[in-house]
Amino acid sequence: MVASISVVQGFVAPNVAFTSKSTNLHASAPAPVADPAIERKTKVPVFDEVCDTTGVTLSRFMNEVTMLNPELKELTALFGSLDTACKAISNLVKRSQLPSSETLGYEGNINVQGEDQKKLDVITNDVLKRALRFTGRLGVLASEEEDVPVDLVGSASNDSREIVIEEGEKYVAVFDPLDGSSNVDAGIPTGTIIGIYEHDESCEIDEDCKGDECAEQEARCLANTLQPGTNLVAAAYCLYSSSTFLALTMGNGVYIFTLDETIGEFVLSKPHVTIPEESSIYSFNEANLEKWDEPMRETVEKWREGTGKSGKRFSSRYIGSMVGDVHRTLLYGGVFGYPGDTKNPNGKLRLLYEGAPMSFIMEQAGGLSTTGTQRVMELTPEVVHQRVPVVMGSKNDVQEVMDAYAAWDGKKEE
Repeated sequence: MVASISVVQGFVAPNVAFTSKSTNLHASAPAPVADPAIERKTKVPVFDEVCDTTGVTLSRFMNEVTMLNPELKELTALFGSLDTACKAISNLVKRSQLPSSETLGYEGNINVQGEDQKKLDVITNDVLKRALRFTGRLGVLASEEEDVPVDLVGSASNDSREIVIEEGEKYVAVFDPLDGSSNVDAGIPTGTIIGIYEHDESCEIDEDCKGDECAEQEARCLANTLQPGTNLVAAAYCLYSSSTFLALTMGNGVYIFTLDETIGEFVLSKPHVTIPEESSIYSFNEANLEKWDEPMRETVEKWREGTGKSGKRFSSRYIGSMVGDVHRTLLYGGVFGYPGDTKNPNGKLRLLYEGAPMSFIMEQAGGLSTTGTQRVMELTPEVVHQRVPVVMGSKNDVQEVMDAYAAWDGKKEE
């Protein structure tokens, strides 16, 4: 049984099976727009009908993808390592509050964000680095807990800050090892976010280079991580909550797996996730409302009063953990956001390993993601830890925010 490929809101939504192994989507008008179409370098996986059913493990799912798409074989190895790392981190999080655990408290270091590093931040960062290192598929890696793209062998607490490039390695991985770690002590959901880009094979570092010559070569390698979200090959997040969930996209829709601890496997639980086009839920830190830009503040106030475009009175649901808030938004609809304010004009979320990967997932589920004036996926980071305002979720609700900013910009120009 074969079904056609349908292109909606700039993403490819599979119905039953694909007949083509590649799909090119072409660029369109500048933001703010609701239906951005982009040119993707990634090839769309061809899925067998078996993937529309439950009872399919992540390993089997990826094997099906590989059999039909041999060019994705190396990506399968990365997801195999991510599978293992998420299981290990899930166990670390669950045991973190036990008196015998060595993950309690702070490491005593301050990360590049100016934040106290909890021991759990450092441990989970090492778990991911080591898991991905042994795939032999990575050229460069960037993490929230590291100052620069790093050596895959070292730990977050040592002095190694090298950019490692090895021949034959195909991908660049960027990740937030434990999003929401400050909430672990309260038992609030936490998560891991990962984005995967193709590695520029022309990037090489001469072993005999010295001084500025090395710096110039390393800068070119650093550019491997400084790619816009439109270049993402795949993105995923793991959520550690009532169950352990793994959501992934390879540019062909969103699939959510749930960890069955009785067999130790992630099992496909929600194929082809589609976010409702509108809802009546928003997820923001409203304590900052008075500090937001006028269009953002007025839109949220209208939602609270029921005077927005939908005429519905919105409810507030804010966890304070991006992965938890976005996961709920994907399933129930609504809007999640961390906009800029007078204290943090660029918001607090990092573009490279939070904003872009989660935006990729949201768009592949049929939603939108914007800064208010620009599509998050089209922004190219200038530095690894660049921050960006983010508003993502149901198409119609996010469009209302974009329209408010467009009208506001129009007033300023008059």
